[in-house]
Amino acid sequence: MTRPLAPTINDLAQHLGVHKSTVSRAMDPARRHLISAELLQRVEVAARELGYRPNHAAASLSTGRSKTIGVLLPDITNPVFPPILRGIEDALAAEGYFALLANTDSARRDDAAHAAVERMQAQRVEGFLVATAVRDDAWLEGLRKSGVHIVLVNRTDGRGELPAVISDDMLGMRLAVDHLVGLGHARIAHLAGPAALSTGLSRHIGFEQALRAHGLQPAAVVECAAYTVDAGHAAMSTLLPLKKLRGKRPFTAVVAANDLIALGALQALREHGIAVPGEMSVVGHNDMPLLDQMNPPLSSVRIQHYEMGFRAARLLLEALRATPGSLGATVVLRPMLVLRASTAAPS
Repeated sequence: MTRPLAPTINDLAQHLGVHKSTVSRAMDPARRHLISAELLQRVEVAARELGYRPNHAAASLSTGRSKTIGVLLPDITNPVFPPILRGIEDALAAEGYFALLANTDSARRDDAAHAAVERMQAQRVEGFLVATAVRDDAWLEGLRKSGVHIVLVNRTDGRGELPAVISDDMLGMRLAVDHLVGLGHARIAHLAGPAALSTGLSRHIGFEQALRAHGLQPAAVVECAAYTVDAGHAAMSTLLPLKKLRGKRPFTAVVAANDLIALGALQALREHGIAVPGEMSVVGHNDMPLLDQMNPPLSSVRIQHYEMGFRAARLLLEALRATPGSLGATVVLRPMLVLRASTAAPS
């Protein structure tokens, strides 16, 4: 049995009795404002009736524009990234663009990123949204020098040469420390993120600056190998055997660089019979979903995940249109502290 041929833009134009350029404008979000609302509605109704679908591959060949953006994420299983991706997709869809996603989490990160970029460039992507940057990233610098449009998401590469949308990580740490000091904690430890990542370094610096503003020093700092539950458990486990000072624990509160690290810390505390928040207060960072369902619910610094993705995609689209003043911008979003039951005054 022979499958019927899919209707073309010419078929749709003939059905409506209009020129094919009119249908083309109606199908292009960037140009549909050029035709009347009444005609636009007629085109949309006819497209549904005929089962018409735009041929993006043909359009790419004729216009040189694929309407596709490459998105590189480090770990799609990390709850931080789905809302960022949703923001990206919504911003792109509003302009008729599509996100082509690659997860590059690998022991051989550069190889995975190279392979993903090569595949994406073969698909004629028009630019990249990159959430995988590390500080002084030689691979990313090479990609930038190739002339492609890039916007960083959630992290920077430490060079300041690429536009980015990030959260104010140092402010986030200050909010956490101020809260704990306000409760009466003076001995506060930090489970830091990897220093090779801008978020790990910025949050570590922000933590120490916030303590100094109160005339305090860190009770302890451990750099986690990764933003994972296992890394948080391992880091917390190295701190718990620390010798008590005059019968007191060397620290009464912990600020974690992200929520997964905080979850690992809570596991280690539970294994050692240390009550939270009765004996130890814990604050996370990112405010990922379901923290309010934990026991105890975790206090955390909330970052604007969706807005971060949305704004990053808008920056890239502006760069593609060469909008004046759009290149090189860095957007810093303000976090907020969400208080739950994992923090209390020191016992």
